[in-house]
Amino acid sequence: MFAAAIPFPDIDPAIFTIRLGEFAFPVYWYALGYIVGILIGWWIIARAIARPGLWGGEAPMTKAQLEALVSLMVIGIIVGGRLGYTLFYQPGYYLAHPVEILTGIRSGGMSFHGGFLGVVVAAWLFARKHGLQTASLADLLAIAAPPALGLVRVANFVNAELWGRPTDLPWGVIFPGELAQACATVAGPCARHPSQIYEAGLEGLLLSVLLLVLAFRRGWLKTPGLLAGTFFAGYGLSRFIVEFFRQADAFYITADNPAGHVFLGMTMGQVLSLPMVLAGGATVLWALKRVRA
Repeated sequence: MFAAAIPFPDIDPAIFTIRLGEFAFPVYWYALGYIVGILIGWWIIARAIARPGLWGGEAPMTKAQLEALVSLMVIGIIVGGRLGYTLFYQPGYYLAHPVEILTGIRSGGMSFHGGFLGVVVAAWLFARKHGLQTASLADLLAIAAPPALGLVRVANFVNAELWGRPTDLPWGVIFPGELAQACATVAGPCARHPSQIYEAGLEGLLLSVLLLVLAFRRGWLKTPGLLAGTFFAGYGLSRFIVEFFRQADAFYITADNPAGHVFLGMTMGQVLSLPMVLAGGATVLWALKRVRA
């Protein structure tokens, strides 16, 4: 049944290891995805604020403020992403094992929705402290975020984690590990959707191209909040769609609920993404209403 399936490539999750005496510090693709993504986002924002014409006047922040903001964003991503994973997905387990809230980050236990909330809080505090327009700052973060999202999803694929549901399509991937290869409907290894690549393509590449064209070619930065709303809705819709192909988290799957649904036939990822779609649409309407006013 899976003769045309693709074997998982033999890629070490650690790019290289730094050794200092008896101590070893591996550098993972997952961490590199965040680091490179943040640097790309930094570069995109720097290009945007260096072109006053994109804003119809003065840019909403200075280069010095951008450098300070990046440090705060890193903290928001890490703290929010980790706390979001523990609170949204396994609150009972982490309340019983609080030490793993910190140590578990090495195994990739991060939530986008938590990281998103962490960035929102950090950006709001930063804008309030420096007297910046919140909507324009949100637009900048919106055009900077998708490259990092795409790179981290590729790192998820390299780590052979967050794989998809079973499939007999020719691009199905046979991921390593007993859980990945276990499938109730077939004998032998189970081919699965490479849902990490689907996500990288939608919320990373496609959303990035769309927002950059709207920002740098269509003048949407002149309408504060418009790009931020588009990002919210675009990411939420992308994640909602991919969840149909992505394997639900193991702790939601039971014999009576093999699809891992948590509410009204939706997965936890869909439950968390739906408010983003609604909030994004509301933000777009709010931005357009301000322009008309």
